[in-house]
Amino acid sequence: MTDLTPDLPAVPGSIPFVHNVDTAPAYWWLDILWIILVKGEDTGGRYSLMYEALPKGSGALPHKHTWSDEHFYILEGEITFLVGDDIKTSRKGDFVFVPRNTRHAFRVDSKTAALLNGYTPSGLELAVLELALPAPSRVIPPKLATPPPPMTPELMRR
Repeated sequence: MTDLTPDLPAVPGSIPFVHNVDTAPAYWWLDILWIILVKGEDTGGRYSLMYEALPKGSGALPHKHTWSDEHFYILEGEITFLVGDDIKTSRKGDFVFVPRNTRHAFRVDSKTAALLNGYTPSGLELAVLELALPAPSRVIPPKLATPPPPMTPELMRR
């Protein structure tokens, strides 16, 4: 049998890897446990992925990303999303896609929630690395354990 797959080179900067939610770098930020499963440096900047454990009421106010598409895969809990002008409640097994430049927000409605949150190309994981506190344990942090950062225009540009 002949291999019909073309022999294309890997994207520069991408490396083979296996990362595990139990050992990947973990952080506390904005009352959320963030575990960085895939950094941009792993994929030549093409993609990043984070596991997040969130308490009730946490989430993000309306905003948009000009540099990347964002997606969420709900692992547990119930989360209300605003994407564009649509409001939808998502539960375990739902996938939410947010194209770049689309206004969006979300709020955790259940006691807790867990999700996978990805970006194409990568980028938001850099904010977590810069602004978050290394997690002393892999649990949802106590409320206000890490104060929100001052989101200056310069910080938003980066």
